[in-house]
Amino acid sequence: MSGGRRVVLVGGHESRQGRCIPDLVGPGGPRVHAPGRDLHAAVRPRDRLVAVPMTLGRDPELPVVTAQTLSWAARERAPGDLLLAGPLGTAEHLVGWIRGAVTRTLRDGAGERAVLLVAPAAGPESDAELFRVARLVWQYTPVRWVEVALSGGEPDVDEGVERCRRLGADDVVLVPASFAPVPQRAGARTSGPLLGPASLAALIRERVAEAERRWSEDGDDGLASAAPGHGHGHGHGHGHERDHGHLQEIPRRVTADTKGEESHVG
Repeated sequence: MSGGRRVVLVGGHESRQGRCIPDLVGPGGPRVHAPGRDLHAAVRPRDRLVAVPMTLGRDPELPVVTAQTLSWAARERAPGDLLLAGPLGTAEHLVGWIRGAVTRTLRDGAGERAVLLVAPAAGPESDAELFRVARLVWQYTPVRWVEVALSGGEPDVDEGVERCRRLGADDVVLVPASFAPVPQRAGARTSGPLLGPASLAALIRERVAEAERRWSEDGDDGLASAAPGHGHGHGHGHGHERDHGHLQEIPRRVTADTKGEESHVG
């Protein structure tokens, strides 16, 4: 509970519609719902709640759909009964979290190493964003290759592992770029979740506190600012890396062939 409000988490394609989140937050954590009908059914009469869109930065529509659902449910309620928190993270956060997972996993080891980022397939924009994220991870991480695989999409995980092998990698590490765990593959290592239970709980509390503060200080329930035409929900400009800029060009593959040609991201 927060300020007398119940906390609910809303999961989209990055968490397989929320199904992957309960295992990450652990027992006793907030309830998780898919956006739309599932969330609407979970809003009880006279309920007071704050909803947190559980996106790592690749689902800009999740705050919008969540806002639409809460706006509908709030029509006959007192102002401030239903609050929308900002998204859990941004793409810049995601780059930092992936870099941390890569560093932890590759702390011991040498040789020609490749990282394969794995996430559920979503749509053209979200999938393209994963390639942009991979490019940024590669730019600032001491590995030779960072590749992308889409569970249920193209290239799939087996294709991704095979490409890393063909490129010459003798150490392939599968790293999640979503809330979904990465699959096991013979001859490849896997990284654990990007965020442990304590870190995830702390971020959720932070987003909830921000929503409560925004309402108490500005009378802003967050619903209008997440509507279409207002960008990707509540922005959090405090990325973990100063040099995590926004690349406009999304390469199909990320290899070491061009790494020495660029000294900055523009």
